[in-house]
Amino acid sequence: MHYSVMLKETIESLNLKENGTYVDATLGYAGHSSEILLRIKRGFLFAFDQDIEAINYSRQRLSKIGTNYQIIKSNFLYMKEELAKIGISKVDGIVFDLGVSSPQLDNAKRGFSYLHDGKLDMRMDLNSELSAYDVVNNYAKQDLIRIIQDYGEEKYASTIAQNIVTTRQIKPIETTLELVDIIKKSMPYKDTLKKHPAKRTFQAIRIEVNKELEILEDSLKKALSILKVGGRVCVITFHSLEDKIVKKVFKDATSVDKVIASLPEVPDSYQPKFKLVVDKILPNDSEIEENNRSRSSCLRVIERIKED
Repeated sequence: MHYSVMLKETIESLNLKENGTYVDATLGYAGHSSEILLRIKRGFLFAFDQDIEAINYSRQRLSKIGTNYQIIKSNFLYMKEELAKIGISKVDGIVFDLGVSSPQLDNAKRGFSYLHDGKLDMRMDLNSELSAYDVVNNYAKQDLIRIIQDYGEEKYASTIAQNIVTTRQIKPIETTLELVDIIKKSMPYKDTLKKHPAKRTFQAIRIEVNKELEILEDSLKKALSILKVGGRVCVITFHSLEDKIVKKVFKDATSVDKVIASLPEVPDSYQPKFKLVVDKILPNDSEIEENNRSRSSCLRVIERIKED
């Protein structure tokens, strides 16, 4: 069962219009899309995803609500270009839910989970060439250290990378629990008791496989560029690396250039085109209790207030 994090807060923040045009940049299992579609009887929804399993499930779910939607199999990096192909240049709102969906995590064969045994995979797009198996078995030690340090913020990155290299020299590392075992042996026992010892490393490898951070900043800037005046972008992040990127993009979009800001009077043409609607919303205690995976989430919302 997929649980959409901060669903109520996100839908309210979108400030939906019944005849508006909206984009779900991360369709997943249609949690946000379903709620949007219910509220835009005379509008239209475009939804993006790379995962064919999620798309097939969501198409069935959305078809029970209405026909005023289109699912586009594509990475959200290409949202602007894909919409342009069908004549859409401006929209009223966009939502990004950057978390991995529960069905992906819970499906052992997808290889995202450190709790279930399955082949090392972690591809959002099953047609992608690079998988977690390739990263773990083929990347040089220094590249593994960099990824686990930078994307996982894991202090034992060097030891984990060394033990991965040592193990794969004997035989390839093929499954998630094989990798978990290596990670556990790479850190003091006391550090395996606080949080799951593999969480940070699995996050790092998943980010590398799907190039998540590399595409996020460009994707957000493109999203802002196609927003109508009064339109909003809502972004839900799940770790500090994503959140730093979102925070920076939003701050840049809502601030006057430092050089211009030093003038006695800032010309109107240089005033920000956007305003922050929500700097940060965190899940409430009841949501965390109901869905523990929401505990690290954060919602930020920005609105266009002027044309370019």
